[in-house]
Amino acid sequence: MAKIERFEDIEAWQKSRELASVVYGVSNQGPFSRDFGLRDQIRRAVVSVMSNIAEGFERGGNVEFRRFLSIAKGSAGEGKAQIYVAFDTGLIDKAQFDSLYRMTTETGNLIGGFMRYLTNHVGDRATRNP
Repeated sequence: MAKIERFEDIEAWQKSRELASVVYGVSNQGPFSRDFGLRDQIRRAVVSVMSNIAEGFERGGNVEFRRFLSIAKGSAGEGKAQIYVAFDTGLIDKAQFDSLYRMTTETGNLIGGFMRYLTNHVGDRATRNP
């Protein structure tokens, strides 16, 4: 794996950024834009994914970084659950659901894979550049 110099280099962060952008776009449309509770909650969840990856990276140690990655992965799961609510209540259509579901799953999988990599290859060294 190439040396990661900035959190922006992390593939999971890049995917979470894309996810946040798509969620903001979808939740700005039609009835979804008027469901303030769900709209704000799903936005907070997906922004939390990218924020926790960035914050954990900037903390400097791999043990703490993995903890923040775990929180980010949980937030991806939270976003996925909210995508179901949006679909079940007719705020998004099947195509939007499928796309968002795929993106949240991929994001969570990338985070999980990165966590496994850090555990298996980097250990607990106090470095932020795996």
